[in-house]
Amino acid sequence: MKQKSWLNSFSEKDVTNEALFNNRRQIVSSMGLALGAALTGGLIPLSAYACKADKVIDARQLKPNSWKEISQYNNYYEFSTNKEVVHLLAKALKTEPWTLTIEGEVKKPITLDIDALTQKFASEDRIYPLRCVEGWSMVIPWQGFSLCHLIDLVQPGSEARFVEFVSLHRPEEMIGQRGGGLDWPYREALRLDEALHPLTFLATGMYGKKIPAQNGAPLRLVVPWKYGFKSAKAITHIRFLKEQPRTSWNIAAASEYGFYANVNPQVAHPRWSQKRENRIGEIRKKRTLPFNGYAEQVASMYKGMDLSVYY
Repeated sequence: MKQKSWLNSFSEKDVTNEALFNNRRQIVSSMGLALGAALTGGLIPLSAYACKADKVIDARQLKPNSWKEISQYNNYYEFSTNKEVVHLLAKALKTEPWTLTIEGEVKKPITLDIDALTQKFASEDRIYPLRCVEGWSMVIPWQGFSLCHLIDLVQPGSEARFVEFVSLHRPEEMIGQRGGGLDWPYREALRLDEALHPLTFLATGMYGKKIPAQNGAPLRLVVPWKYGFKSAKAITHIRFLKEQPRTSWNIAAASEYGFYANVNPQVAHPRWSQKRENRIGEIRKKRTLPFNGYAEQVASMYKGMDLSVYY
């Protein structure tokens, strides 16, 4: 049986608050419609990389978690290893002013204020499942834009092969950075082709509101076919590199956190199985899908690779 994608996209800012979102979602489902996100006039045009959602399916495929579940259960070691207190500790984080610097192997390096950045691109709505390497999952309605639009803006050089994401380092506000565990600031990275894929997303909002500090404000990466630790939060720098960089969790525990980290139910974590997942808010576990349900869209990027090794 052909595997269905879990990609959902909406336009015209359909995702606003939680109640209105669910109401509109029911209307869309009853009509049997799937609405595609589109750029509005006068903004950055579609890039040469065909940067748009390559497939949109019926909204009935995924039911988002509630705002409370998404905003009060957070993996964010910069604050705490206790997921249920992160939202309280994150209140200390100041996200204004904020700048993003893009540098390295690019023709047009740039530093942008976060407001200027968001004004350059039309906001798209994406409903993505988040699968944590720890075995839990949730479904989140994000707002933001495909990373490839930003990549098109800076124009990578011919030697660029990897894209590194560097998160905020501010231990006076992020109290988890005062101790050990990880080499701060948090760093993650993708291959350039992964970064250019239209599913790869930079989120600035959630449920029609600005993204909360505990969820990665004001700018976080979302790569829906990979385990959640690949999706760096509170990004301050994006660097285009010739060589594959070391990443935070790979440095801390290379045997448990590989560079690729594609969701693969056939490859167990050294300490637990990845075949099933605990969806937050639900009692019964769900079967984990290869590439988190996006195999049709992304599997071709890993052709010839032994996915039992490239964890």
